[in-house]
Amino acid sequence: MKILDESQIRQKIQRLAIEILENNIDADELILVGINNNGMGFARLLLEALLPRSESPITLTRVRLNPADPLRDDILLEIPAAELQGKNIILVDDVANTGRTLFYAARPIMDTLPNKVEVAVLVDRTHKAFPIRVDYVGLSLATTLKENISVKILEVEEQAVFLD
Repeated sequence: MKILDESQIRQKIQRLAIEILENNIDADELILVGINNNGMGFARLLLEALLPRSESPITLTRVRLNPADPLRDDILLEIPAAELQGKNIILVDDVANTGRTLFYAARPIMDTLPNKVEVAVLVDRTHKAFPIRVDYVGLSLATTLKENISVKILEVEEQAVFLD
């Protein structure tokens, strides 16, 4: 079942961009850390919405983070963690389910002392098993544990979010 169509996704991204700028008004730089593929795609869409709205001189940067198998492999951050020092960081993913991915994604950020770390997701589910708080939410959704959220935002004819 489709729960968000492309126009609804775009509307939510525009609203999130406004919230992000309001909450980071004094920042000189804002780093969007996209998690894996869909998180990186969502970060790109957020960045595209942020760029024309930022009135103050703020540097907006998007970097990739890959915590694919955090217990077996190192978590790969596209830039040295030291470059996050003193910066406002937003971890970006498509869906927050248990919070596990976001929890492990924060690991390389802990190697430095950023100014602020926030979390933005398109869909937030209510099954948190890890101490993760989502700051920017497109859609909050209560689902059963057996249901699945599928986000189609990369290389598709029409962007959509489905509940399976």
